[in-house]
Amino acid sequence: MGTDPLKGEFGLTGPKRRSAGVVVLRRLDREWRCLLLRCDRYWDFPKGEIEPGEDPLLAARREVGEEAGLQSLDFRWGEDYVETPPYASGKVARYYLAECAAGEVIPEHQEFRWVGRVLPARLHEFRSLAR
Repeated sequence: MGTDPLKGEFGLTGPKRRSAGVVVLRRLDREWRCLLLRCDRYWDFPKGEIEPGEDPLLAARREVGEEAGLQSLDFRWGEDYVETPPYASGKVARYYLAECAAGEVIPEHQEFRWVGRVLPARLHEFRSLAR
C-alpha cells in the first residue's frame, strides 16, 4: 500500500503530475456505497492535483471539499492508499478510503451518484450504471 510519496508504488522518480483523492463511502439503506462524480463524460472519485509541497492526504481532503462539498471525512480504516499505474502522460493518482456519514454533496461538476453493489473493474463502466 503506502510507499515513499516521491517515488510511488511503481518506482517512479517524481511523476510529471500527481493527484490525490478519496474513495468516499456512505451507508445508505444498510449498504455501503461510494461517491462518484461526473465531469463531462467521465465518472471518477473526487481527486485533483497535489500542489507543490502539499501533503498528499491533505490534498485528497481538500479535493473532496472542493469537488463534492464534503468536509467530515473519517479515515476509519487508516491512512493507507493505493496508487494507479501511470496514465495520461505519466500521471499517477493516489486514493485513500474514508467514510462520510453525513453532509450534502454539492458537486463542482455536472452530477454525482452514490454507487453500490457491483464495482466494475474500470471506472468508465460506471457511465452505464449511473444512468
